[in-house]
Amino acid sequence: MLGKKKQKPRRPTGHFDTLISSRTTVEGDVHFSGGLHVDGRIRGKVVADEGTDAVLRVSEVGEVTGDINAPHVIINGTVNGDVYASAHLELAEKASINGSVYYNLIEMAMGASVNGNLVHQREPVGLLSQDAKAAGSVQKQASAGDQTPESEDGGKSE
Repeated sequence: MLGKKKQKPRRPTGHFDTLISSRTTVEGDVHFSGGLHVDGRIRGKVVADEGTDAVLRVSEVGEVTGDINAPHVIINGTVNGDVYASAHLELAEKASINGSVYYNLIEMAMGASVNGNLVHQREPVGLLSQDAKAAGSVQKQASAGDQTPESEDGGKSE
């Protein structure tokens, strides 16, 4: 009709190499590349291979108990753990996340819920998740060792 723009198809709607069906429960970490569609349950981390343009889709009946780390993530089911999406995160209307969400670009439908923090990050998430703890401890040590007294008026100068 008039005034309506055609939406271009989103990248993650493509080919999915692996399916975890609704009658399947996987216990342990899952490492993948390409596309992974989850209708069943995963109890463990779900990690995309670094340097790939991998897509993870958790359907309405899918459930992941563990952290997710992938460039493109589409969730319409339940996730009990943190989600790290370095490129694009889509939360559909029945998405339920109990954990923090680290994203670069987010799309959230009405009805989706996140019980945790939403943290915007521009750098690749894989590096942040591993290096953040090390950098944080180095910064704490440096700031504890570099205690230079400021002027007695609280740093205010006239």
